[in-house]
Parts: sequence; C-alpha cells; structure tokens
Amino acid sequence: MSSSTAVKRTANGAEILNKAVVYVLLTIGGLFMAIPFLWMLSTSLKDKGAVFTYPPQWIPEDIMWENYRTIFEDAHMIRGFFNTMMIILPTIVIGLFVCALAGYAFAKLRFPGRDKLFMVLVVSLMIPAAVMMIPAFIMFKNFGWTDSWKPLMIPGMLGAPMVIFFLRQFIKQLPDELEDAARMDGLNPLGVFLRIILPLSKPALITQAILTYNAGYNDYLGPLIYLNSPEKYTLQMELASFTSYYSSEWTLIMAGSVVALIPTLILFAFAQRYFIEGIALTGIKG
Repeated sequence: MSSSTAVKRTANGAEILNKAVVYVLLTIGGLFMAIPFLWMLSTSLKDKGAVFTYPPQWIPEDIMWENYRTIFEDAHMIRGFFNTMMIILPTIVIGLFVCALAGYAFAKLRFPGRDKLFMVLVVSLMIPAAVMMIPAFIMFKNFGWTDSWKPLMIPGMLGAPMVIFFLRQFIKQLPDELEDAARMDGLNPLGVFLRIILPLSKPALITQAILTYNAGYNDYLGPLIYLNSPEKYTLQMELASFTSYYSSEWTLIMAGSVVALIPTLILFAFAQRYFIEGIALTGIKG
C-alpha cells in the first residue's frame, strides 16, 4: 500500500468520524428541542387530574381523545382559524408586494434624499411597539375601525420597516448588469421590478412570508385590543378562552396548541428550502 493511499484513507476516516460526531450532536440537540412539543402532546391527551401528577407521566394511563373533540365544539377552532387566515393572507400578499417595491427603490433607484429616507426607516425600527399601542388605538377608534379586522390588516398592507430593510438588503446584492440589460431592452423601472427583480427575490419573499405568517398567526395582543365580537375572534383568542380568572384548562389549551401548530409545521416543511436560502443569501452590506 502506497503512502498516498494510506493518507487518503486516514483523511476519509477522519471526515467520516467528524460527520458522525456532528450528526450525533445534532440528533441530541433535536431531541432536546422536541421535548416541549412532546410534553404538550402528552398533556393534551391527559385527564385534568393527571396534569400535575408527580413524577410526571409522559404516556397517560387513560388517553383522553375527548379533549380534541371539546376544543372543536367549545372553542370554535375552525372558525378562529379561518378568521386568522382572512386577516393574515391579504396582509402578506399586498404587504410583501409594497415592501418589495420599497426595497427595490432603496436598493437600485437613485433619487434625492434616498439615503436619508432609508436612515429614517432604520431609526423607526428602534421604536418599541408598546410606545405606539395607545396612539394607534386612539387613531383607529376615531376612524371607527374598532371591533373589525381593519386595524389588523391595513397597517400591514402598507408595509413594514423590517421587511423593507430585509428585502432591500437582498435586492442590493443582485447584479446591476441584469437591470442595465433590461433597460437596454426598453423596460421601465416598474417593468424591471416585475420581470427581473421580483422573480429573483423569491427566496427572500418566501422567507418574509413565513415570518409574517408566524407573526400574524400567533398574534394575540392585537386581536385582544381591537376585537369584541366572538364571531370575529382569531385562533389565538379562541385558545385563550380556556383560561379564566380563576383557573386554566391546561389539557384543552395543550390540545388546541397542538392543532394550531400543525399548519405552521406543514408550511415550514414545504418552504424550508426557500427559507434557508433567503436567510443565507441576504447580507448586511449597506
């Protein structure tokens, strides 16, 4: 056996060992991260009296499938889910298009005051949302928008500073030669955006769509502030109906949380490739 062959085998063995160590560590980390979900699933199948037993039971003695039947009958989970979708889907579609337009303008177009306006946008990211809560409520109340979905939809349709910043960073990395070639073919800036920039920004758009979906899907404070009619409640408000001033129905809360988590898991399973690509390709160069 030659020395070069021995060196190659040693290198291959070291590489296999390193990969095995990495896979073992990732598996252990994944199991630790799955513990809260497994506990939530276990609690959702327990009887009320078995929730706080010690030592904890991972596998219930009596599996209570009735908990899932109860959440659909008493909490109106399906209605809450469709109400949530009615709020967040138009916001995602329209809001992302507006944010992509603004990101393209900040990244590629040259106009007076562009950099200063972008700095104002960045500074607005530092304003805590709690500071704007009361003024926003007063404004929407004067508009007559309380007890409606408008305060939860229309602001998001007008764009979000963080999304604009993210898309601007992504679009800025696209080669200028593509835009120059499109303009030589006679496209105006809007045509360049629709035919060149928008298709190439698909990973970043899908990434922001997932993040926006999760933010709207899990939002509880906004609907709590603006919605009063039970038929307009979102999914998170329906889940909160199992918590009263004196007690909490933990088995039903966990059952509802398991059901509410399923759409998010399905979405991420189908879009994780674009999500990872969008994060990886977005730099922080100004």
